[in-house]
Amino acid sequence: MKISTKGRYGLTIMLELARKYGEGPLSLKAIAREKNLSEHYLEQLASPLRNSGLVKSVRGAYGGYVLARDPRDIKAGDIIRVLEGPISPVEGIEDEEPAKQALWIRIRDAVKDVLDTTTLEDLRRHENDVYQDAFMFYI
Repeated sequence: MKISTKGRYGLTIMLELARKYGEGPLSLKAIAREKNLSEHYLEQLASPLRNSGLVKSVRGAYGGYVLARDPRDIKAGDIIRVLEGPISPVEGIEDEEPAKQALWIRIRDAVKDVLDTTTLEDLRRHENDVYQDAFMFYI
């Protein structure tokens, strides 16, 4: 299963909103500038996130987007499904022979389990730890 830029950038939007949760709206322009992404593309992703009830838009000069729920209540799987569709490693699983069908189902279930047990809060908290360890050298 490959997550496209829709899923990756959508997760970026949501993670940035989680970082600013409770501080007021954040503009897509600010996210695009900070992450060096296309503002126009982020706008296209914000619409399905808003329609699904994951974010709320705030109009006005100091407007932008806020999370519709607490970061502890939004799962990575919620975001990926909205932007990517159903989670499946291959299409047409039902047409496969039983051994391969069982493998694809196990892979699908493992991916779903990770996405559905990882919250935005988990990602926000985990972020600082990953970067520190990633560049730590032991002699």
